[in-house]
Amino acid sequence: MWGWRSSRTVVIGTAGIMFAVCGILPLAYLLTASLTGVRAAATALFLDARQWTLLFNTTLLGVGVAALSTAIGVSLGFTLARVPLQGKQAIRICLAAPMLLPPYVVALAWIYLGAGLPTAVIDPQVVSSWTYSLPAAIVVLSLVFYPLSMLASEVGLRRVDGRLEEAALVAASPRRVLQRITLPLAAPAVVAAALVIFVLAVSEFGVPGLLRVRVYTTEVFTAFAALYDFSRAIVVAIPLMVLCVAVGAIAASVLGARVVSARRLTGSHPALFDQGGFAARLTVVAVIIVAVGMPVVVLVREAWNVRSLGDALTGSGEAIANSLILAAIGASLVTVVAACLGYARARARHRIANGADLLFVVLFAVPSTIVGVGLIGVWNRDGAFGAVYGTDAMFVLAYVARFVPVAALMLAAAIRYVPSSHEEAAAVAGAGWLRTMRRILIPQVKVGLAAAWIVAFVLSFGELGASVLVAPPGESTLPIRIYTIIANTPPSHVAALALLQTIVILTPVAMFGMVTWRRGGR
Repeated sequence: MWGWRSSRTVVIGTAGIMFAVCGILPLAYLLTASLTGVRAAATALFLDARQWTLLFNTTLLGVGVAALSTAIGVSLGFTLARVPLQGKQAIRICLAAPMLLPPYVVALAWIYLGAGLPTAVIDPQVVSSWTYSLPAAIVVLSLVFYPLSMLASEVGLRRVDGRLEEAALVAASPRRVLQRITLPLAAPAVVAAALVIFVLAVSEFGVPGLLRVRVYTTEVFTAFAALYDFSRAIVVAIPLMVLCVAVGAIAASVLGARVVSARRLTGSHPALFDQGGFAARLTVVAVIIVAVGMPVVVLVREAWNVRSLGDALTGSGEAIANSLILAAIGASLVTVVAACLGYARARARHRIANGADLLFVVLFAVPSTIVGVGLIGVWNRDGAFGAVYGTDAMFVLAYVARFVPVAALMLAAAIRYVPSSHEEAAAVAGAGWLRTMRRILIPQVKVGLAAAWIVAFVLSFGELGASVLVAPPGESTLPIRIYTIIANTPPSHVAALALLQTIVILTPVAMFGMVTWRRGGR
């Protein structure tokens, strides 16, 4: 069935080539350019003391966000997994909501919160120095990324065999059982999540840019967009890319097969802290208020000052339409390519599957600004590639390069639950591979396909780092529009656009949640 002329080989091969051109070729170009054409610039640049400041700020940002997010996420993950609470599904959704918002939207709320503090009580200079600082960036990004640690911790804790804890509780206290059995068994998931959060933090462009923190991602953008120095942009991008790829590879190796497999062990899990219900509820409420309620309330308060919605949307209609159309196109293409690659990963042998997991995690770890610079280097040339450069297709290429790895891992996990014997039975009956996919596999993973499309749409609609670099002259998306008008537009207008983006992002997620809830209730 994997012959050169088989439909399966053609379809998956085409998807693989498309992803290689969009996601792998730009990174290969950057590595090649860094070793050849910009060697002299690299020698001069690495002797610059500015690079040590960038390295220090970037590392401190990643470590601080990973540590704070893990501290918040592990406590919440333990609460969801081991503390008896009512309405856990609703609590989980509320706690995971910040992960859906673009980080720069939360940073905007942080800026407006600092600007709205009473000057008679707090010195404005103190507020400004705290608002625009590295610690502020750590806090903002931690409020966005802690759900990753929370969900990973909960999954890791639920994978622990409950019989081990029940046996240990006979001879030991719950706290000792937690320290000696539960947490050590869940540690790989927690560590892997912390590494992923580190990569996402050092890869973030919007939050450091808005809060005026000098890190590698902002330096790459400045070198290319402000100084028009492509060689410097490549040189600055290389250390960040190497750092993210290395940490991403370590995270993938720590997780191993658990990147895709979500198998749970059988058996009940004892409630280790029955008496901790009140403290757990208090913690959950506090986190929801700070991470979810505060950004929304601050943006609503700021947007309330706008005279009319028409004033706020003046000049932004084209950007909003572009974002909706391009995000929908990008999500559809990402889902198709990811479905093919996810199928190949799910049906591959063990070593090949582990290699695919490593590749997907590493590619997802590459910062968006580096992806943007790589795409420019590959497509900004004469010929067929040059015909694409300077068009809106560059946005879609950026979405494919950035989000196919995530969607492929999601769909690989869904396809693994469909036994390969179903396909074998269809083949024995004379059905071709395409017909088998259409009639047997796709109906069984349609929920996973819908989830992958929604995730790709949400991420594409909020993408900023790569989009702001590859945007053609005169073209814009809503994230680019918000980011570029902050300096010379009334805050109420910017807040209204940020709220609009939040509504568009949460609407498909809410619809998907309602559909799956109804399906589960039948």
